[in-house]
Amino acid sequence: MVKEEGNNIIWNQFFLDLLKKGRYTFTYANVRQHFDLSENTLAHRLYVYEQKKRIVKIRKGFYSILEPSEVSSGIPDTYKYVDALMKYLNKPYYVALLSAAALHGAAHQQPMEFFIMTEISLPRNIRNKKNKITFFGKKALLQEGIMQKKSRVGYFNVSTPELTAFDLLDNIKRFGINRITTILQELYEEMSPSRLSKIAKLIDNKASMQRLGYILETVVGAEKLANSLYRILSKTTIYPVPLSPVKARNGTIDKKWKIIVNMEIEPDL
Repeated sequence: MVKEEGNNIIWNQFFLDLLKKGRYTFTYANVRQHFDLSENTLAHRLYVYEQKKRIVKIRKGFYSILEPSEVSSGIPDTYKYVDALMKYLNKPYYVALLSAAALHGAAHQQPMEFFIMTEISLPRNIRNKKNKITFFGKKALLQEGIMQKKSRVGYFNVSTPELTAFDLLDNIKRFGINRITTILQELYEEMSPSRLSKIAKLIDNKASMQRLGYILETVVGAEKLANSLYRILSKTTIYPVPLSPVKARNGTIDKKWKIIVNMEIEPDL
């Protein structure tokens, strides 16, 4: 352990040593192990460095070091710490929904919050002046639908474009048909019929498949993608589902997709 000698040199060196190793995060346990100080003194020192905008607390016990370009806003790049954060929480994960869509090029509507998919039970959402992270949960994550992307400091998990599309439809009440359709209009060029078919077979959510196929065919104009879903649905029995689950089930029924067209889709593009 290192004893503090009444100055900031040792603390500055602690942060610099982490950065030299390509690490932009640390935990309270790391600090306790490094410095021979009381808990009150450690807590005070961390508070002082937060006020100086050298570090930011993401959640209790987990911190990110701010780079010079981040000091004015006090907001660290989420992609630098998301993988370390989820390892700290000991939870499997992937960057999901609007955040994943933006990474794949569907950035028409930049999300004001960061979305992470993990296994239930869920961590508490992170809500403070600097960070807004929302956790969604599943019983098990579909590994075939997870890929890795590189940040400046390492790799993090993100849903493929195909799994992103299904996740959005699975959360249709949260995001709405119009917003999801707008995202699909930008996302579909990154999607593959074979990968979409593979994910669809593994998910086996007929209602989401019907809605996704209907939107891809009738609004987006992505017939190959839509047909990859229809080939799966045509081999099973499907029942009419409303396009919007939050509106009355009134409307004509699309014979191919068995979609009750109970609203007019109005994407933003």
